[in-house]
Amino acid sequence: MALTGRAALIAALGSIPIGIWEPGWTGILAVNAPLAVACACDFALAAPVRRLGLTRSGDTSARLGETADVTLTVTNPSGRPLRAHIRDAWPPSSWQPGTEVEASRHRLTVPAGERRRLTTRLRPTRRGDRQADRVTFRSYGPLGLFSRQGTHKVPWTVRVLPPFTSRKHLPAKLARLRELDGRTSVLTRGEGTEFDSLREYVPGDDTRSIDWRATARQTSVAVRTWRPERDRHILVVLDTGRTSAGRVGDAPRLDASMDAALLLAALASRAGDRVDLLAYDRGVRALVQGRTAKDLLPALVGAMTTLEPELVETNARGLTATALRTAPRRSLIVLLTSLDAAPIEEGLMPVLPQLTQRHTVLLASVADPQIARMATARGNTDAIYEAAAAAQAQTERDRTAEQLRRHGVTVVDATPDDLAPALADAYLALKAAGRL
Repeated sequence: MALTGRAALIAALGSIPIGIWEPGWTGILAVNAPLAVACACDFALAAPVRRLGLTRSGDTSARLGETADVTLTVTNPSGRPLRAHIRDAWPPSSWQPGTEVEASRHRLTVPAGERRRLTTRLRPTRRGDRQADRVTFRSYGPLGLFSRQGTHKVPWTVRVLPPFTSRKHLPAKLARLRELDGRTSVLTRGEGTEFDSLREYVPGDDTRSIDWRATARQTSVAVRTWRPERDRHILVVLDTGRTSAGRVGDAPRLDASMDAALLLAALASRAGDRVDLLAYDRGVRALVQGRTAKDLLPALVGAMTTLEPELVETNARGLTATALRTAPRRSLIVLLTSLDAAPIEEGLMPVLPQLTQRHTVLLASVADPQIARMATARGNTDAIYEAAAAAQAQTERDRTAEQLRRHGVTVVDATPDDLAPALADAYLALKAAGRL
């Protein structure tokens, strides 16, 4: 119970001439009995806060960057009206910076024996679970001189999901997939793909696709059309080690990798392929296997929501061994990791042959757009040094990518905004070439 009206009382008594003051609070109240009575009545009329009934309802999940509304229902069982200032406390990452005070504080009046609702609007800035902390009430009397204060625990959790911003690219990638899959008039031929149908030859067709037996049975030249093979296995491996914690723009590299993985999974599942997910650094952080196309994306989003980068060096041997156990048959292994020279040359390169001899390997990495901007900087000495450093960093990155390509790895190196569509294009290119 906080006597917050004491300052108001002292201010009111400050106008009394010094000569009539008596020692102690007894004397003070004696010379200003009406004010003392008013304060006592104000305190007595303030509704108690310990007996309040509190329940929550509202959103239990939201995508990162979107809002979530959580409603608090306040029931006042006492015979006095509740006039309260309320703070609904959540973790700082539940709001955009600078908006917490306005979003978490409310004023509410609840008549005796009634209930009222107030809504706290969250706008989380990080993935994961955001749990309500405490609800603090400060109940005032009708004059506002004194208040009662109390705190309640009212549990509620809002799960903040990955934003999946790259889903805007899905319609265009599905259109390309339909072309490859033979469901439109544009049919392609690729080594190792499945035979689809016969059609009449048109100028420009690959002569290797002519079906001579079918041509002999009819008056026109017949060519075979092909479609990519279906029901292939894709294992998406998220490196959650220290390099994934590096921030590019406003988010860690891991978030951009997740976004790319979601677009690839959505596209591959529409193509009839099976997609699994493995998140690893020095141990398995998440594993999604055997999901149907309908359940795949919700399962992936659920597994990714609470993933955070670990500030440890990724165990490349352990990652490789776990990937081989997870994908015992020939598969496409998509490794979302860093393209920095040291982790690749010292960690991945020695164990890479174990993957490439059994699987098709695609490595995708998040590039920092700031390096490209630095490389073009000019105008003063500092800018020139920055440009030289950026050029050196890009040269090392290109050299590492070339080493991987010589081992048969397809490499995608793109900025966060471009990584997801670039990875989807690489997948479609491998499918069209019959390499899955």
